[in-house]
Amino acid sequence: MKPPAIRRSHYLLPARREEHGITMVLVAIAMVAIIAMAALSIDVVTLYLAKEEAQRAADAAALAAARMISLSGITGDPRNSTGYWGAICGGLGSPASQAASAVATQSTVGSIAPSVLNVNYSAGGSAPTPDCSKLTFTSGVNNPLVTVQLTRASLPTFFSRIWGNTGNSVSATATAEVFNPSDSGNVGNVVTGTITPVQPRCVKPWIVPNKNPLNPSVGGFCDQTGGPCNTLVGTADGSITNGGISLGGTSANGVIGETFWLEPDCTAAGGTCGLRNTPPVANYYSAASKGAQRFLKPPPSVEYLPGETRGVAPVSVPSCSSGRPYEEAIAGCDQSTVYQCGVQSSNQVDLNENPGLGTKDTMSGVKCLIHETDQTILAPSGQDALDVTAFPFQIFPGTNNPLAKAGLAGTTPITSSPSIVSLPIYDSTNTIGGTGTSPVTIVGFLQVFINWVDQYGNVKVTVLNVAGCSNGSGQPVGTAVAGSSPVPVRLITPP
Repeated sequence: MKPPAIRRSHYLLPARREEHGITMVLVAIAMVAIIAMAALSIDVVTLYLAKEEAQRAADAAALAAARMISLSGITGDPRNSTGYWGAICGGLGSPASQAASAVATQSTVGSIAPSVLNVNYSAGGSAPTPDCSKLTFTSGVNNPLVTVQLTRASLPTFFSRIWGNTGNSVSATATAEVFNPSDSGNVGNVVTGTITPVQPRCVKPWIVPNKNPLNPSVGGFCDQTGGPCNTLVGTADGSITNGGISLGGTSANGVIGETFWLEPDCTAAGGTCGLRNTPPVANYYSAASKGAQRFLKPPPSVEYLPGETRGVAPVSVPSCSSGRPYEEAIAGCDQSTVYQCGVQSSNQVDLNENPGLGTKDTMSGVKCLIHETDQTILAPSGQDALDVTAFPFQIFPGTNNPLAKAGLAGTTPITSSPSIVSLPIYDSTNTIGGTGTSPVTIVGFLQVFINWVDQYGNVKVTVLNVAGCSNGSGQPVGTAVAGSSPVPVRLITPP
């Protein structure tokens, strides 16, 4: 009789009993590795996010300092001939460096502001320095660079402290450029041999001839009361003709800070523009005209032509005024008409528009823009005011400025104002007159502060900066730089 068959599992039972519980050990070991990897991933992601926050903070800080330089107008003095660069970016206590520091500290990296911040300036390949007045100005410095380096030390970690790591640090660097295209083919950060143009947005339709009413070629006022006027910008290379910064509205040390009247080159009432003087001139005033034409202003002054506003209405977004496209383009932001520096484009003046007594479009548009209430007196009446008695120039909010509600009217300086506008400069060597439209060649831009406007369409302005281009000589141009200012700021790759 055969013995009963023995199941195979009976033979393996003792060996399998020795393996009981090993799965739990393996799972426990695997869990340690998985948790360690998860912990490492959390810390890595934390560091990555902190790095991104640090970079954004550095970018914002560099742009803030660059904007302060752009608004100050010192790039209109490319050789620091008046020594005012240091007042804007001359060390840690200067406005540009303080602007960078304020923006950086308002940003958080890992829920805490950066602990280390360095702000340096350079231009034209010069070595970085915390004091921009130490830059070399022998060949001109049109495009200063602001480099911000910040560090967030002792960044907390979560799980890596298990291995004794109690903190990490992240750092970031950003460089912003203040780009003034004037003479950029000869000086700047990259010598290309061509002019890099700008294409500012929201330019006001006052086509200003390339004449500086305060800079005659001989003594006294120029044009109607003296010798010919010197240009605002050179058409051969786009350089600023009279670079420098003046106080009190004069031209003692340069074009920045000059104060003069913009007068419409039109008949007093009715009629068309471009008829009084062809081409428009500076300082048009005489004893005979003083009585017969009370709308004229004494020198310094320069005549302007109304620009043709293009595009489908509304051309002005937003606008506080409702009227013809020309008026709306003054009161708001004309995003349809393109005035591109450095391009021989089809920009035109509209000689059928009489912006003075003919329509009062200039008065209505400016009144709306700057919140001015009275055009019959030559004094502020609600609009912001500019103090040019000392540098840096300061803007104070008027009683109609929204900041006045916070009790800041006339007491606390501000850095932005609707009174700051950009105007195109055209090559005024060609004769313009008659009716209809006439093409003009844009050779640069003026950035000005509007002090006030009167009922005759005369606008009193102060020059804040100048930007030139070389389209008058037909040189090739590069890709246009867009922005809301003829001296835009932009982030660039760190040098």
